[in-house]
Amino acid sequence: MKKQKNGQKKFWRLGLEEFDTQIFDISKDGDLIVREGNYQYNIAAIARKYGTPTEILFPTVIENRVRDLMETFTAYIKVLGYKGKYRYHYPMKVNQNREFVLPAVAEGANLDVASANELFLVKRMIEQDRFNNKIRVICNGPKSERYMELIEELRGKGLTVIPIIEDMVEFERMKKFKGEVGIRVDLSVKIDSHWDKKYNRFGFTETELLELGKIKNLSVLHYHISSQVESIEGFVKPLKRAIELYAQMREKNPGLDTVDIGGGAGIPYNKNKRLYTLKNLVQRIIKTAKEECDKRGVKHPNLITEWGRWVVAPAQITLYKVLAEKEVLNKAKNIWYIVDGSFMNDLTDTWALKQKWHVIPVNNMNEKKLVHTWLAGSSCDSDDKYTAGGSHVSLPKRTEDEDLFLAFLDTGAYQDALASHHCLLSSPLKLIAQNGEIKVARKRETPEEVGRQFGW
Repeated sequence: MKKQKNGQKKFWRLGLEEFDTQIFDISKDGDLIVREGNYQYNIAAIARKYGTPTEILFPTVIENRVRDLMETFTAYIKVLGYKGKYRYHYPMKVNQNREFVLPAVAEGANLDVASANELFLVKRMIEQDRFNNKIRVICNGPKSERYMELIEELRGKGLTVIPIIEDMVEFERMKKFKGEVGIRVDLSVKIDSHWDKKYNRFGFTETELLELGKIKNLSVLHYHISSQVESIEGFVKPLKRAIELYAQMREKNPGLDTVDIGGGAGIPYNKNKRLYTLKNLVQRIIKTAKEECDKRGVKHPNLITEWGRWVVAPAQITLYKVLAEKEVLNKAKNIWYIVDGSFMNDLTDTWALKQKWHVIPVNNMNEKKLVHTWLAGSSCDSDDKYTAGGSHVSLPKRTEDEDLFLAFLDTGAYQDALASHHCLLSSPLKLIAQNGEIKVARKRETPEEVGRQFGW
């Protein structure tokens, strides 16, 4: 039995740090287990008790990843003799749920907001004495009047709020702003990433940036090269160019002391190949920044990263139950598994970005006779499906005497904010698993609650 269990763990890519599955295991009965220190959660038992579709968040994962991130940067700054500091800013757009934000802040994360409403949540936490007023907030995105009013209000209360200038309209507006500002550059650097940003409407071109000359209270040079960057070179190449610009800009802006490299740190969603390790990535970033600065004789800048997906995606899984099955016409050996939730609603990137996920069974995990499946959601839309990019998902055979549950891993980034109510389907139940206990964060919506959102 032990040999079989270990073989299945390897097959399902569980217990492997390089795939962000180190918290997962299989019970002797073939159920999916999640470990939290010496606590453990039987996911099949949770699915049976609470029903599906259900999202389960593990806040400890967020805490551990923020801690690892900050400690790794601190270690390499010391080892390599780098003179700048490191700050992590969690970008709230990745997941604004308080159950995601608060664990990150508890471990020392600062924040990055992209709208007036996100900044309003920061204001609320400050007013409730939930956030230390030493927390730093970077403000990205277009600055509406309401957005600027909140920035001014919070800065007036002693909070460090740094708006990032995106265009000439904001540049003129910030001439009246009395606090620190940052400015965003659209680097003329192209890299390989999952989402290639061929056209970028944000920020100034490198030429425009240098032509601006002296910028009042400038402290941060910011760029964002892409999301889900596929290699370490995808970070190194733009950083070299950013340091070159930083050195040139400091001639007229001596207060410029920080480079914000934005987001981009990727995670291995479908577990088919390994990505870079955190240690290797951070080492190259610090080493590159130091070498480029020393070559130009310029002060080492403080460094900021806004790696949201890397921190929160592995902290949540989404569960479904298989309701029925049918043959896939014109696709030999594949069958449809129809689930009790909607990919278009619950995991929007499945439909919008053709995201590939790692899908595993929650029970019957020791079963070696598997079938090739495509998964269909419960809406009436033909696009509400997951086909693993046209390949298949290997899963145990569904039986009449036992429900089969499935888990999509790494669903903590973006899916909640992008969720919809196509066909008026309810949003999943959200559970929090922490300290060995399960708590309900949000109940599954009733038809009345969903209807009210549409005026009924």
